[in-house]
Amino acid sequence: MHYFTADGHAAVPVLDPSAADGVTALLWLVVALPLLGAVVLLLGGRRTDAWGHWLATALPIGSFVLSALMLVDLMGRDEAERSVTQHLWTWLSVGDLDVGLDLLLDPLSVLFLLLITGVGSLIHVYSIGYMSHDPRRRRFFAYLNLFVAAMLTLVLSENYLGLFLGWEGVGLASYLLIGFWQHKPSAAAAAKKAFVINRVGDTGLALALGLMFVTFGTFSFTEVSALASGASSTVLTALGLLLLLGAAGKSAQVPLQAWLLDAMEGPTPVSALIHAATMVTAGVYLVVRSNFIFERAPHAQTVVVVVATVTVLWGAVIGCAKDDIKKALAGSTMSQIGYMMLAAGLGVYGYAFAIFHLITHGFFKANMFLGAGSVMHGMDDDVNMRHYGALRKAMPVTFLTFAMGYLAIIGFPLFSGFWSKDKIIETALVENPVAGVCALVGAGVTGFYMTRLMLMTFLGKQRWRDGVHPHESPSVMTGPLVVLAALSVLGGVLYLGGWIVDWLAPVVGEAPEHELPVPAIVYTLVTLVVVAVGVAVAWAMFGRREVPDTAPEKVSPFTTAARHDLYGDAINDSLVVGPGRGVTRGLVALDEKVVDPTFTDGASVMGGVGQVIKRLQTGYVRSYALSVLAGAVLLLAALLVVNL
Repeated sequence: MHYFTADGHAAVPVLDPSAADGVTALLWLVVALPLLGAVVLLLGGRRTDAWGHWLATALPIGSFVLSALMLVDLMGRDEAERSVTQHLWTWLSVGDLDVGLDLLLDPLSVLFLLLITGVGSLIHVYSIGYMSHDPRRRRFFAYLNLFVAAMLTLVLSENYLGLFLGWEGVGLASYLLIGFWQHKPSAAAAAKKAFVINRVGDTGLALALGLMFVTFGTFSFTEVSALASGASSTVLTALGLLLLLGAAGKSAQVPLQAWLLDAMEGPTPVSALIHAATMVTAGVYLVVRSNFIFERAPHAQTVVVVVATVTVLWGAVIGCAKDDIKKALAGSTMSQIGYMMLAAGLGVYGYAFAIFHLITHGFFKANMFLGAGSVMHGMDDDVNMRHYGALRKAMPVTFLTFAMGYLAIIGFPLFSGFWSKDKIIETALVENPVAGVCALVGAGVTGFYMTRLMLMTFLGKQRWRDGVHPHESPSVMTGPLVVLAALSVLGGVLYLGGWIVDWLAPVVGEAPEHELPVPAIVYTLVTLVVVAVGVAVAWAMFGRREVPDTAPEKVSPFTTAARHDLYGDAINDSLVVGPGRGVTRGLVALDEKVVDPTFTDGASVMGGVGQVIKRLQTGYVRSYALSVLAGAVLLLAALLVVNL
């Protein structure tokens, strides 16, 4: 193991990868299985309608089993040997540049494999029931398989170019799934919005790859990390900022967050897959995987912290005012991903906790999104929480499993979020007190909006619409909820004995020892008090009072802003869309007034010249001889004039 250290920063280790062998030799199969499902279902057409969903569900489960076996294999190795690569074939070979389609299995990527395939498989099982009456179910499952395969490619690639391939695959699959019900104009618009905003972030990542090639001549993680110490701080800062731009697009961080709430137009399993196991976690993975760049670019790290801190509060505030259950959870996702990015921005002290919270969030957020889908299933697809109330008796399994996710996200003691989010707040308070205080406030706001959601949905008096008869979902849907609820409770076991910190140390570095200003229990108690205040305020507003079944029109400017997503769309329209529309109109006018006439008139002139020349082509030899004679006479006359 080698260490490349920036001055004043913790050492960033670089593992020497070994060739895949044993069970790790099947690493390619982890990606190939769901990809095979997508190909079979898309090319097989209607012939696969009867059994396609079963195949599409079985293949990610197979990938999960392989991933679990590979985790066991890595755990049985020495720390310095927990990194293996598998070369599939040479992808690009230009001059001195050779880019292979290579896979990398290490302590970081194997955790993502388990999350993506594990939670993704549960979402597939749930979708069998949720999409049972959809005439295009087979196509839906093909897109789910494609989504999983693209995300696996992203996290398994050994180099940035392969990561970019998976990155774009995830963007394509999200477009197809968000707009799956394209007969709804809102769904089609949401898909386009997500696609376009993500292209902005993708441009940043593409520019980062170009700068990386110019600077290092390679895209390999191992080689870039080895050469990073020799690059200038300016280049590293630029790389960090460009990578952050890409991460902000995929992970819905300010200012590229506006697509996330609109993405709720897709089927609910899509929301769970995007928000828990795949798309929004890609940006966090990119920053943590690129730790060898950010550790040497402190200014870029600071920008990561600022963006993440703003997003923590931005998403939390939005979640407070949404009556649409899925959009309230979407605001929550934005905020929770902000916590992960904040931890990643804190450097070697926070990388492990960023991944820890990413995993626990994958459990409880998938649980709650699928729980929201179960509620919608029993409420005739009504998403308005003001039309719910008292569903705990009509849907007891959904209520209990959702409650486990609720307790996890607010950080109730011993639940998974208590271990992961509280460690981020503690680390932030020590390393960056301003960001730490904001994260602490965000925890209180989380307690408020999640308690509001629970009270409006499952407790209080029923506010159901006429003709609605709530009922529990079938076991094929509640089964995954039970598993995810158990993981929401027990996910904190990853921190016992500091396991996840030690496990990720070979990839992200080992934080130097430092003393806390006060005992760790003090941070925990303060956080619990702040969360309790948020819960109490929500109870006073929505538990002790009757919830109206329609949203009040007269509200504070603060609530109005939150209902409009803090005017994120308006800001984009003013700063980007409006000026862009003006530029577009100018270019169109230039094309119509200048470019088109230039080429059109030029063609007309040449056509006229052609007509004149055409008349000279008579076909008579005597005419051509006369023309030659006339030319000779003119040439002779010109020579005489010159010589006189």
